[in-house]
Amino acid sequence: MSTAIHWFRRDLRITDNTALAAAIAAHDHIIPVYILSEWQAEHHWCGAPRQAFLCGCLHSLAKNLEAKGGRLIIRQGPADKMLEELARETGAEAIYCNRDPDPFGHAMEERLEKMAKKIGVAFHALKDIALHERDELLTGGGSPFKVFTPYAKAWLKLDKPEPGRAISKISTTPKIKSDPLPTLKTWGLTADATIVEPGESAARKRLGRFLDGPIFDYAKQRDQPALESTSRLSQDLRHGTLSIREVLAKCSAATEKKSLAERRNAGIFVNELIWREFYMQVLWHRPEVLDHEWQEHYRHLKWRDHWRPGARPDSPEFERWRSGETGFPIVDAGLRQLAATGFMHNRVRMIVAMFLTKDLHIWWMHGESWFMRRLVDGEIASNNGGWQWSASTGTDAAPYFRIQNPWSQTKRYDPEGAYIKRWVPELRDAPAANLCQPPTSGLPLAKGYPLPMVDHAEERDVALEMFRR
Repeated sequence: MSTAIHWFRRDLRITDNTALAAAIAAHDHIIPVYILSEWQAEHHWCGAPRQAFLCGCLHSLAKNLEAKGGRLIIRQGPADKMLEELARETGAEAIYCNRDPDPFGHAMEERLEKMAKKIGVAFHALKDIALHERDELLTGGGSPFKVFTPYAKAWLKLDKPEPGRAISKISTTPKIKSDPLPTLKTWGLTADATIVEPGESAARKRLGRFLDGPIFDYAKQRDQPALESTSRLSQDLRHGTLSIREVLAKCSAATEKKSLAERRNAGIFVNELIWREFYMQVLWHRPEVLDHEWQEHYRHLKWRDHWRPGARPDSPEFERWRSGETGFPIVDAGLRQLAATGFMHNRVRMIVAMFLTKDLHIWWMHGESWFMRRLVDGEIASNNGGWQWSASTGTDAAPYFRIQNPWSQTKRYDPEGAYIKRWVPELRDAPAANLCQPPTSGLPLAKGYPLPMVDHAEERDVALEMFRR
């Protein structure tokens, strides 16, 4: 009777889980384990909203495994040490996991491979998180793509793997010790946001809602933050409560008999999935983007506050930005939505990021870190790619001279002020037209709401000069 360990990482589901299915196919007993991180109280790339979602996903996963005859084992500590201990305890012959796209996860896989060889255990790390990963997509010259459009064209030409089924049965060796399922107290955190429902079942419901309607008007409505018109699947793909294969397959099935216009709308959504994999590929080939600008000639930009990465920023300008007290309604609405829910609409993310970098001239790395602390869907590759895009320092980024104006962005994407008034209650009685332009009277837009902290036109010129230099 052979025994194998399946290490859950970013694949918190029992449906279409590549490594889990492979382990079950090859072994009699499976030990499903999740290993908790050891950091406490504060982490510059993680916070309470994402950990709360993780806790809910693990509770859901544990119930799903129990329904199939298994049991989720919880350990806390360095993954290689915990897996070695578990393998020795149980006599496991193999360790299975799905590969991680970021450099930290890859480094751990290399350590695990050495550890497994040392103790005589097979180690299997399989592709699961992306449809195409690592070196699968290269230019004709064999180098990584630097521009999204040719990458997307090449991506679309490749055959896509079909999704697998849910496991029907799993047998876990009894009497294996386990830590309790985590709560926020595990990391010394307290709940501070109302997040979406976690777990595999909730993720599948979100996918169903999106495919029932919003996907067919995606091109027109996806940039309107007041509408529930996006998929809201980002945290599910981040934590693996849905597989990317299932999302793509169900999108294809839902649009098979639809009109050309509806299929085009769905294609624009698929484009967003390709952006996700593009940024994963950028991070795989250029891991230094986590510490530096992708474009080397911008690594000496004179940002207003160039703190050490990971340090706590103490600038009053940064504090007003992250608190949603800038006096720019669309910016403040986005940051308050983020604080309250662990989510921010994608169009607003771009506005907010460009405001920090181009209006306040604060280093994008501090905005990147703040987003990762607050976002439920915090994905290292996509978050870094998005911030470097907005800062004009990344691959295929917005040119430095294209600087979004928060006032005109409001007029275009929230003309009635519905999104702003939902998240900035001080402005609920303000005329919508007033939210689309800076106050000309020298008075605040509403009692208790601050005046704009900067003049956008002036700061735009400062940003242009900073980049020109």
